[in-house]
Amino acid sequence: MPESDRPEMSQQSLAFFDLETTGLGQGCEIVQLAAVSGGHSLNLFVIPRCRMQRGAARVTGFRVRRHRLYLHRQLVLTNSLREVLVSFIAFLRMLGRPLVIGHNIRRFDCPLLARALDELDLRADFDSSVSGCVDTLPLARELLKGRCLQSFRQENLVRELLGVSYKAHDALEDVRALQALYGVLQPTAELICRHRFTLDTMENKPAPQSKMPCRVPGQRPLWEHFRQTVKVTESEAEELHE
Repeated sequence: MPESDRPEMSQQSLAFFDLETTGLGQGCEIVQLAAVSGGHSLNLFVIPRCRMQRGAARVTGFRVRRHRLYLHRQLVLTNSLREVLVSFIAFLRMLGRPLVIGHNIRRFDCPLLARALDELDLRADFDSSVSGCVDTLPLARELLKGRCLQSFRQENLVRELLGVSYKAHDALEDVRALQALYGVLQPTAELICRHRFTLDTMENKPAPQSKMPCRVPGQRPLWEHFRQTVKVTESEAEELHE
């Protein structure tokens, strides 16, 4: 059977995405962008143009000193914001317009991402590389409303449903944990469709529950989308001056 005729080839791929930032306000900036799809991952860092807020620095472990970025006192390699976003878009394109999934991304990560894409004139490139976005926070609230959970924070959901703890507030660890969590949640196609949004519609309220089924292509093994290895050119860290 030709590859294009295989049932799984028409199914939807998934990319799990998260940002770490300089703070929680609308003016904060990206420090780390991570994404995973199956066993493949992207993990990039940016030196922000604004100061790290104390609370964010304490939670994430990021510090900026003499125009260098440190994570838990270790110097990390960084890229420009443009390089990070272009690499993210390339990662998404290799997946064949995936559904981008994250926790609390509708209110936080996606507005910040959209602002950065607009600033660098990359919004159209991103929009053409994805089939939409889904926020697992409201999705989990709807899916687990009968569980009487005290918190729908991702760390709590992972602990309650997977029975494990992980290194939260590291974007790469967050998306790896979310991918595992999503596999346990197993939302229906109708639920996914109801919570799907784009950067243009993210300020709208999620669609109300409908009696009409909403058809969304199913998930196929994510590694099948990859035909080459993601190669990201990282800028070399400058020598540390005392």
